[in-house]
Amino acid sequence: MMSTVIGGAMLPHAPQFFTMPETEDKANVEKVRAVAADIGARLKALKPDLWIIFSNDHAEQFFHNVCPAFTVHVGGEATGEFAGRKFHWKVPSEIGFEVVRQLYRQGFDPAFTSTAKIDYAIGIPLTHLGLTDPVLPIYVNAYLPPQPTMERCYAFGQAVARTVTQLGLRTVILSSGGMSHFPGTDRYSNPELDWDKRVLEQLAAGKLKSLIGYDEAELDDKGNIELRCWAAAAGAIGERKPDVVSFDPSWHHNYASLGWIGGEPKDHAAHYPSIKPELVELTAALHALAHDADERAQYMKDAKAYAGKFALPPAQREALIALDLPSIVKMGAHPLVPFLAQLQIQRLRPGR
Repeated sequence: MMSTVIGGAMLPHAPQFFTMPETEDKANVEKVRAVAADIGARLKALKPDLWIIFSNDHAEQFFHNVCPAFTVHVGGEATGEFAGRKFHWKVPSEIGFEVVRQLYRQGFDPAFTSTAKIDYAIGIPLTHLGLTDPVLPIYVNAYLPPQPTMERCYAFGQAVARTVTQLGLRTVILSSGGMSHFPGTDRYSNPELDWDKRVLEQLAAGKLKSLIGYDEAELDDKGNIELRCWAAAAGAIGERKPDVVSFDPSWHHNYASLGWIGGEPKDHAAHYPSIKPELVELTAALHALAHDADERAQYMKDAKAYAGKFALPPAQREALIALDLPSIVKMGAHPLVPFLAQLQIQRLRPGR
């Protein structure tokens, strides 16, 4: 079934965007805001049925009381405040409950809440996007060990995408966090610029699954524990090249913004495809040449008579007679079979 995830974004949420201390580069902040606003306008133009945001919690509510790996907000509204700003978004409660129910059926056990607050991790990117529509928040434990693995976050996002697709909901997937920063530590003024650039190059190329290659120790060492939220979004979005990529480092965060505006994950054109139904007979003929000496002897004696043993359309029949490897592969045949057949026949030809 074709995914109904029609777009997405991965956006930063540094508290300085709202507190605006004197140490902040105002022009840099304005660029980040402008990029998010552009992404938001383009995503809103898609008129999605559902907005979902994956975000971490900053040791506020899911910390020393209870700390689920994933938590879905199922209340009718979500509120909060930060730096003098009040946040309020409606939450599609019935959809939230159904997402939880379907995730249970897929082997995931997310917690759910009706009262979780919105902090700047959600409030900032949604404000920058200009989003006023209802949104379904899903919290990912990024800060308190043991955290879910990147593989688990990615798989969780895939399960969310399957769920909204089964429900027939055209969905935009948002993610908040990153890139590298070390709040509260002596490394705060030294984000990992080179590491972030390498990660972003992979994402810009549409290789979102590359995020699962980073383990707990590396994420912590590189100040990128929040990329767990991006991994969840990556699983939901799929292998798609982003339409917007912006990297705007500051002295304490490497701000990165990505946007996917419509489109579907592209199927990889495999060098070694599955066997097409219309090529089964041709594949059988080629397989026989590759692996059966008697069949090869018949072909060497009379290639046309050999081809006549098989129910082939004219183009396939002529390609088999000539053992025309490029033409056979162009038809969509698995290349290994005609390759091996050709090797065996060439070995038997006079004057090889």
